[in-house]
Amino acid sequence: MTLIALSPFDLGLAALFICLLALLSWRLHLGVERRLLFSALRASVQLTLLGLVLKVLFAQTELWLIGLLTLVMLSVAGYEVLARQQRRFRGWRGYALGTSAMFVSSFTLTFAALTVIIEVHPWYQPQYLIPLLGMLLGNTMSGIAITLDQLTRGAWQQRGAIEARLMLGHDWSTTIAVLRRDALRAGLIPIVNAMAAAGVVSLPGMMTGQILAGSPPWEAAKYQLMILFLIATGTGFGAMIAVWFGARRLFDDRQRLRLDRLAGENPR
Repeated sequence: MTLIALSPFDLGLAALFICLLALLSWRLHLGVERRLLFSALRASVQLTLLGLVLKVLFAQTELWLIGLLTLVMLSVAGYEVLARQQRRFRGWRGYALGTSAMFVSSFTLTFAALTVIIEVHPWYQPQYLIPLLGMLLGNTMSGIAITLDQLTRGAWQQRGAIEARLMLGHDWSTTIAVLRRDALRAGLIPIVNAMAAAGVVSLPGMMTGQILAGSPPWEAAKYQLMILFLIATGTGFGAMIAVWFGARRLFDDRQRLRLDRLAGENPR
């Protein structure tokens, strides 16, 4: 079975559905048509450039080029984590919080998968490294963004109760323990739902791509299972790291709630 190539005309036909959705948004006064079209255009440009870059990387496995691309991916993911929060930490610390959590979880698991599970030689072959890291970063990014957003919004909404507990002598960790648990649960819900529905409600993206490319369905299923397990672990570890340091950042050394470290609602 050979992969059926798509022409620019085929992609244009698929893009018409996005235009139709934008038109419906305009007619129903939803106010998301511009963002929808912009996101579609952005995705088109980004994926086209990525395809050209990967074509070069696949031809020559240069570690420094691959490392540069992974850093760009991490940097953009860190920005997206920050941009999707209504109330977020100010300054470079807010950016570093989500980025460092993704780096520790996603890069560690990607390296472990390539060296221990798949056993790629060399481990930095872009054919395996880039897609695997991209899936881990993308899903971990969503989980961390949801977790931090839930944490900061909860702290803002419950600031009176938190300060009352502090006045009663509770330390910062005990005071915000329930909020941390709720934030972690919210961050893990998407991947838990994805695993529960995989193979019954939905056919995951990697498995679909491999089947379309001609891989045996059983091999595609095994790879998809590995990816789901890695994504769930990466999301969980990343969310735990982010919520721990994020919760600590909400308080100063004197155990006072510092909501002035949060920016206002994101206009996006």
